[in-house]
Amino acid sequence: MSVLEIKRILVGVDDSEDALLAFDYAIERAKREDLELVIVSVLENDEMNVYQALNKDFIHGQYEDLENHLREYQDQAYVRGVNHVRTVIAEGEPGEAIIEDVIPKVKPDLLIVGSKSQKGVAKYFGSQAAYMAKYAPIPVLVVR
Repeated sequence: MSVLEIKRILVGVDDSEDALLAFDYAIERAKREDLELVIVSVLENDEMNVYQALNKDFIHGQYEDLENHLREYQDQAYVRGVNHVRTVIAEGEPGEAIIEDVIPKVKPDLLIVGSKSQKGVAKYFGSQAAYMAKYAPIPVLVVR
């Protein structure tokens, strides 16, 4: 039996209460173990109407807003003592985007997510966290 060596944590944020708890946990663990912290958020295209989706200025504005917001998370991690922090923005359905796009590119050793999301019907069922826990090729820590 081998012990999992963790060098890089991926944490998903969406401003929900549970995601903020997951973020706090990820910061403390990354700081304590001197790990790289990668913060991811997903631009959910399904929340846009057809006119917004076709409007490149709207999409660029949404992306830019999310990028600025993630910088705030990154700054908070630095202030709290994490030495290696970066951010990633994905697009699409959060669970699928993180599993199919982000994890293969970032290559984290651990995924930390909140049990409930802030948006949509999924917030009541925790389906994004359940999806990631089921399909992630790495260990998943679900915080609530």
